[in-house]
Amino acid sequence: MEHRQVLSPAALTSWLIEKSLAGVGEAEIVGGFCERLVDAGMPLARAIVLVDTLHPVYEGRAFRWSPGNKHADVIEYGRTRDGPNAETWRRSPLYYMLETNQSIMRRRLADPSRCQETPDFPTFAELRNEGMTDYLALVTRFAPTGVIGEMDAIYSFWTSDVVSGFDESHIVTLQALFNPLAAVLKSASLARIAATLVETYLGRDAGRRVLSGRIERGVAEQISAVLWYSDLRGYTTITDTAAPDQVIPLLNDYADVVISAVHQAGGDVLKLIGDGTLAIFREPDLGAASHAALNAAGAVRRSVAKLNVDRTDSGLPSTDVYLGLHVGDVFYGNVGSLDRLDFTVVGPAVNEVSRIAAMCRSAERDVLLSAAFVAAACPADRQRLVSVGRYALRGIAKAQELYTLDFVPNESIPGWRL
Repeated sequence: MEHRQVLSPAALTSWLIEKSLAGVGEAEIVGGFCERLVDAGMPLARAIVLVDTLHPVYEGRAFRWSPGNKHADVIEYGRTRDGPNAETWRRSPLYYMLETNQSIMRRRLADPSRCQETPDFPTFAELRNEGMTDYLALVTRFAPTGVIGEMDAIYSFWTSDVVSGFDESHIVTLQALFNPLAAVLKSASLARIAATLVETYLGRDAGRRVLSGRIERGVAEQISAVLWYSDLRGYTTITDTAAPDQVIPLLNDYADVVISAVHQAGGDVLKLIGDGTLAIFREPDLGAASHAALNAAGAVRRSVAKLNVDRTDSGLPSTDVYLGLHVGDVFYGNVGSLDRLDFTVVGPAVNEVSRIAAMCRSAERDVLLSAAFVAAACPADRQRLVSVGRYALRGIAKAQELYTLDFVPNESIPGWRL
């Protein structure tokens, strides 16, 4: 005779709290929760828990568990307001529950001809085909003060594949235990939302520093870094002549190119200033940081060329990216008032890199590099840097020699081939 553990709601709740305080991820918590239900005799064949979030790309995350998995699978889903996801969502039992203000829905799947209180959703037919016999959906809503973005509830559904399905004690147990599970998942989701927000608006490294506690005004460190400042050629003219509804998509298209290239090369974007982008590259060796910035510059050049073809073919305005690269000492940290701070870099070098980028038009180059950048570059990269002459930079006392990139394809230097 198979031995089953006695399910203690108090013990399982205590386990949930312990895992939450230990910072265990949602996938492990959902998996461990379901495994404990099965060990106690719950005829559980599948469970899916959904949590909406606050993210620039995803609407939420689904945690899908099946027997034998200690961790639930994680699925990030897109917006459900429009497109294919919207139609699927509107035809789901969970959407029906929200519209009819229900918190629990039970559906015996084994006998579809039997009179049921709920509609026969397409999901039910799919589950029957997979051998499921019973379905239970739960929705735990948050109070209005607990709502953040799209996250206003925790949704779940639980299915069985045994002939008898769930009995009443199973349903009572799931209802009693789902609230503690929902509270733990909400806590984990809030931590994830906090990390997403600070990294989205401050940058990856700056966001992590703020979350680690560096939130006081004046908390800053002096660093040596490669500084990147880029903007769009003729942006003011474009905004004066293009249709108003084309300006934001244009900014987004070119910002996506620049930010993606910087991130892929290991840099951190600190600030978006209209059409401008301020970023830094930090490595123990400035030569490595300079190399990463040059790789990002090459990636931007290639991606902008492709983007311009696509936008021109679509009848949309196109432009180019002007880029200045510099190396200097800056202060990296919090600047602002007591209760409104910005985590960024400040110092003369920041002003210089913006001035260098502004000289691209006069020098008729799309990339300009300072002499300090060239001095920090590794020897292999320095071979591709050519002088374009000395220029007086606005607000800078002494004229500076500026350089640009020789974009002749070179297979031996990664990132330089066009």
